[in-house]
Amino acid sequence: MNNKQTILYSRLSRDDEQDGQSGSILNQKAFLENHAKKNGFTNCRHIVDDGYSGSTFTTRPGWNELIAEVESGNVGIICSKDMSRIGRDYIRMGLYREMFREKGVRLITVADGFDSDKGEDDLLPFRDIFAEWHARDTSRKIKAIFKNRTAEGKHVTGSILYGYIHDPTDRQKWLIDEEAAEVVRKIFRLVIEGNGIQKIARILEAEKILTPHSHWKALGIMTASGQPVTANPYLWRSRSISLIVEREEYTGKKILRKGMKASYKDKKRTLAPKEDWLVFDGAIPAIIDQETYDTAQRLKKTPRRYAKSGEPPNRLTGLLFCNVCGLKMRNNRALDSRTNRHANNYVCAGYKARTRDCTMHYIRSDVVEELILDSIKNISKYVRNSRERFIAEVRAMSESQVALEIEQNKKLLAKLTRRQSELDNLIKKLYESFAADKIPEKHFEKLLTEYDKEQTSIEPKIAELQNQVDTFKADSVRADKFVELVDKYTDFSELTTPMLNEFVEKVIVHERESERYYNKDRRQKVEIHLNYIGEFAIPQCCEVSA
Repeated sequence: MNNKQTILYSRLSRDDEQDGQSGSILNQKAFLENHAKKNGFTNCRHIVDDGYSGSTFTTRPGWNELIAEVESGNVGIICSKDMSRIGRDYIRMGLYREMFREKGVRLITVADGFDSDKGEDDLLPFRDIFAEWHARDTSRKIKAIFKNRTAEGKHVTGSILYGYIHDPTDRQKWLIDEEAAEVVRKIFRLVIEGNGIQKIARILEAEKILTPHSHWKALGIMTASGQPVTANPYLWRSRSISLIVEREEYTGKKILRKGMKASYKDKKRTLAPKEDWLVFDGAIPAIIDQETYDTAQRLKKTPRRYAKSGEPPNRLTGLLFCNVCGLKMRNNRALDSRTNRHANNYVCAGYKARTRDCTMHYIRSDVVEELILDSIKNISKYVRNSRERFIAEVRAMSESQVALEIEQNKKLLAKLTRRQSELDNLIKKLYESFAADKIPEKHFEKLLTEYDKEQTSIEPKIAELQNQVDTFKADSVRADKFVELVDKYTDFSELTTPMLNEFVEKVIVHERESERYYNKDRRQKVEIHLNYIGEFAIPQCCEVSA
């Protein structure tokens, strides 16, 4: 007696739903049951894939279950409404039909009138091709719709960023979720205070702050992942915190078209090139300001390692640069044999690793911190005493710098424009030489490819430079931003980590004037560049005491 199963296979994708109720899973099941009953099929079993595309096979749980049963020899008949319900990839469809033939499985697609027991159908491969064309055409249409919607600044998915909730009256509008937004602000503050991502995760867990997924569950909001809440709803992952710190949307920017698919058959989206993103500044409410975001990105990108002695990373790491080779300075915590204590100084990374022909540029950490605090303290005092004069001086510096940049960009623009014109002439002459049989085809194709590649790289540079020349203006915001930063702090008696990270852009260290290591009178130049204003020199007539 043959106890093999008759598999009644149904599939419906989100794209297929537009075909109407006739294609629903319930109707497919009823249709197949009726056909099985009429033909006396026994031991029937439904296998369903609801919400899965026909262009892929391995991600369909029902199909994987069906194939496992076939490979185990448990299937006698597979019955589906039509061949497109099984799949829309004509190459894979051919492979699977061959597999069924080898396993002795009878394949029936009712609406197509196909039954493998009745012999081959010469039109079947063409039906598979048409089914794949349908999938490709549907994907193209949906992509065009999404492209138009994103161009209008509209979201095309229901997902939302942690820290926001949908407006109940308009899902295109995001509102700040204050409870989650405060956690976002806290994460950025902890980064600026010098904490690493893993340490921040431990802090949030210790303070019993719900993870994003647990927070949404507590609000009754279903997430796209559909994953259950973990046993510990406060267990923050480093990856979750990194993603929060990286999201520029928190500054009020709506960013669309960040994800892309190389093919309609791909299930996973990859990050699109940044130049392809659509950015709508101010389109959503900001949770943090741009300066906080920029500072956090700089700190996050700076590797920080604990010393062998167990001491935490030096907070100056990533800020100090060698004035000769331009490399970052490396923190040295080695044991000093003279004092039997661990050192805490910086030397040029190029010199230390012997990758550059450079000198040591040795400087102690405490000396740098003292110089930074003095600089911040003196300039802040000058700002508070002579605010209007300070703003005027910074704006004058900005105008001078912009004028220089405009001149440099104009020269580069003229150079690139000349080269573009030269390439146009070269390509024209190349075609003429090829048409007159003066150049072999392989040389023609090689040269044409090289010229085209160069032109393609030049065109966006020309457009960018032209835009900069047309729109360049003095940045009057920089002085105001620095003034706001000064007003934020009231105590300059100690250099705190947030103060260091918010005030200092970089510190450029020069070599000592004296080559004698123990010369107490040696002099060393250190340039302290502050955020927004760079290396600012207080006018001599207005110098303030430390």
